[in-house]
Amino acid sequence: MTNLRFQVVEEAFKKKPLDVQAPSERPYEYFGKKVFNREKMYKYLPKQVYEQMIDVIDNGARLDRAMADAVAAGMMQWAKENGVTHYTHWFQPLTEGTAEKHDSFIEHDGKGGMIEEFSGKLLAQQEPDASSFPSGGIRATFEARGYSAWDPTSPVFIIDDTLCIPTIFISYTGEALDYKAPLLRALHAVNVAATEVCHYFDPKVKKVNSNLGWEQEYFLVDEGLYSARPDLMLTGRTLMGHDSAKNQQMDDHYFGSIPERVAAFMRDLEIQALELGIPCKTRHNEVAPNQFEVAPIFEETNLAVDHNMLLMSLMKRVARKHGFRALLHEKPFAGINGSGKHNNWSLSTDTGVLLHAPGKTAEQNLCFATFIVETLMGVYRHNGLLKASIMSATNAHRLGANEAPPAIISSFLGKQVTELLDHIEKADVDDILAMAGKQGMKMDIPEIPELFIDNTDRNRTSPFAFTGNRFEFRAVGSEANCASAMIALNSAVAEALVDFKKRVDQKISEYSEYSEYSEGTGHTAKFHAIIDVLREDIKTCKPIRFDGNGYSDEWVEEATKRGLDVEKSCPVIFERYLDAESIKMFESLGVMTQKELEARNEVKWETYTKKIQIEARVLGDLSMNHIIPVATRYQSQLLTNVENMAEVFAADKAEKLSARNLKLIEEIAERTSAIEKGVEELVNARKVANKIEDEHQKAIAYHDTVAPKMETIRYQIDKLELIVDDACWPLPKYRELLFIR
Repeated sequence: MTNLRFQVVEEAFKKKPLDVQAPSERPYEYFGKKVFNREKMYKYLPKQVYEQMIDVIDNGARLDRAMADAVAAGMMQWAKENGVTHYTHWFQPLTEGTAEKHDSFIEHDGKGGMIEEFSGKLLAQQEPDASSFPSGGIRATFEARGYSAWDPTSPVFIIDDTLCIPTIFISYTGEALDYKAPLLRALHAVNVAATEVCHYFDPKVKKVNSNLGWEQEYFLVDEGLYSARPDLMLTGRTLMGHDSAKNQQMDDHYFGSIPERVAAFMRDLEIQALELGIPCKTRHNEVAPNQFEVAPIFEETNLAVDHNMLLMSLMKRVARKHGFRALLHEKPFAGINGSGKHNNWSLSTDTGVLLHAPGKTAEQNLCFATFIVETLMGVYRHNGLLKASIMSATNAHRLGANEAPPAIISSFLGKQVTELLDHIEKADVDDILAMAGKQGMKMDIPEIPELFIDNTDRNRTSPFAFTGNRFEFRAVGSEANCASAMIALNSAVAEALVDFKKRVDQKISEYSEYSEYSEGTGHTAKFHAIIDVLREDIKTCKPIRFDGNGYSDEWVEEATKRGLDVEKSCPVIFERYLDAESIKMFESLGVMTQKELEARNEVKWETYTKKIQIEARVLGDLSMNHIIPVATRYQSQLLTNVENMAEVFAADKAEKLSARNLKLIEEIAERTSAIEKGVEELVNARKVANKIEDEHQKAIAYHDTVAPKMETIRYQIDKLELIVDDACWPLPKYRELLFIR
C-alpha cells in the first residue's frame, strides 16, 4: 500500500491498549495527592497560619505579607519532597486556554553558589508579559507589563516538576485580562445578594456558594489518522468528509461497552485527575461514534472552573500517551452529534441547598420558590447575554442542531415547579398567607414530592432546564472556559436578587404601617411582601418558560413574539455584552467595567474572524493541493480506460461499455471546476473582508460572506469523495476516523 491513508489506517488497527497500572491504594487514598489542600496545609503550616489561611479561603479575610511568607515556606517544603524544582503562576487569559511561565527556585547565595528560595512575594505575584495576550486594546503591543496574583481559594497543585499556582491576570492599569478575576467578582456578588435574601427565611445563613458540575464531552481519534488530516490538526474539525454509511443511527454507541484502548485511556486520565483533586465520578460512551464523556462531583464554581481547565489540558496529554488525539471542538464531524459541556449550576448555603425541594416547612418551600423565580428573572432579563456568553465560532456549528439546545435561551421547569409557581401567581395572597392562632402564620404552599428529581422528565431541547436541585445550562460548548457562562449567569442572578430584596423591603415598610400585618408572629408583613413581589416576577419572567420542543420552527416564531433573542449570527450575538442593560448590571455589581466589556468584545470579534480565516485558508489549500490533483489524476485514469476501450471494442460497444466512465469524467470535471471557482470566490471574499478595519464589522463580513462559501466548496468535495477511487483518496474518511479503535 503506497497510499498514506491506507498506511495510517493499517497502523491504527494494530494498536493495543496500554497497560495502565493503577495505584495500590483505593481512589480516596490518593485523591488530592498532588494538591496543597487543607490536609497538606494542616501538616506543613504553623497552626496559627493554617487557621488564618482557612479564614482567607472560607471568609475572604485579608492575607498579609508575613502570612504569605509562612505559607510559601510550607508549600516549598511540600513541593521539594515531591521532586518539584520550578513554580508557575497558572492563569486563564482570553484565549480559552491556560498560560504559565515557569521559574526555578534557585537564587544566588552571594558566595558563588546557588540556593533554593520561594518567598511570599513570589507566591502572591508575578509579572508575565501582557502584550502578547488578547487584551482588546487595553494594552498596546509596546506596553508589556501585566500582573498575575495568587487566588488562595483555589489550591496549588503539582504537574511534573512544577508547582502550579492558580492566579488572576490583570493589566498594569488594573483591568482584568482573564476569566478568573471577573468570575471571582461575580461569585462575590451572588454571595452577597443571595445571603441577604436568605435572611428573610433563615437569619443564621452566613454565606451562599455558587456550585458547578460540568459534563465534559469529547472525541478520541487515532493519532496517525489525525496527523493525516491537516484540517483536524489546524482547525480542530474536519472541513470536508462525506457521512459514513453507518454512524450513530443505530444508537448502539451511547452507553455501550467502552473499547479497550479507550478504557485504558480513561483509567489513566481518571487516576491522574484524582491525584490532582479533580473528583471524577462518571465516564461513558456518548451518542456519536468515538465520542465520550467524563463528569465530576459538584464543586464550588471557581474551583470547578479551574478543574475543568486543568482536566482539558490533562486529557490532551494522556490521549497522546495512548496513541489518541482528544478533540474538544464542538463539531469536529458533520452529520453526527457535536460535543457540549453541560454546566449544572446551583446555589447552596452553609446550612443547605437553596434549589432543593421539598423543605421541612412552608417557609423553606417559599425560599425555594423565591430562588427559582429570581433565577428565572435573571435569565429572562439577560437571555441574549447568556447566549452571547456561550457563543463562539466553534459552538455555532452545534447550537440548534438536533443534538444540542437551540440558539434561543429558554427554561424547562417540569410539572411540579410549574404548578407551584402557577399556584403562587394565581391564588389569592390572603389564601396563601393565613393566621393560625397561637401557631402563628400558616402558608398554603403546595407540598413538593420527595422524589422530586424523578418526578420531572427532562427536556433535552431546553438550554436552561431545572433538573431537581439545580439548573442545567446545556448550551455551553465543549472547548469553552466555563467561566464565561458562569460570570454571566451568576451576575444575572445576583442582579435579580438585589432588585428582589429592594422591592420586598419597600413593601415590608409599606405593609408594616397597617396593624393587621403586625399581629401574630410579626412576620406577616414580610411574607406578604415576598409573595407579592414573587407574583409580579412570575408574571414578568413567564416568556422564558417553555416546556415544548425547542427544535421546532414554531418555537422560533413563538420566541420572537415573546421578545426573546432569536439572533443566530455569532458576531451579532456578541453585541449583547454592550447592551445598556448588560453594562449597567456588570458595573453595578463590580464584576466588569464598560472598558473591560468593550475590550472583551474586541477580543471575541477578532477571535471569530481569525478562526474562520484559518479554516478558509486550510480549505483552500486542501482543495487545490490535495483534492483537485487527486480527482484530476483519477479522471485521467478513466480517460485512459475509455481510450483503451475504443481500441479494443467496436465503436458502439466501446461507447456502451464506457458510458459510466464518461459520466464520471464529466461529473469530476464539473465538480472540480466548481471547487476552483469556489476557492477563487472564497479568496476574494477574504480579501474584501480583511480590508475592513473595524473588528466588529470584519467579523460580520466573515460570517456573512466568507463562511457560506466554505460550505459550498465542501458540498462539491464530499460528492467527489463518493466517486473518486477509494485507493486514490488522500484523506482518512469518516468511516476510518470514527470506527478505528
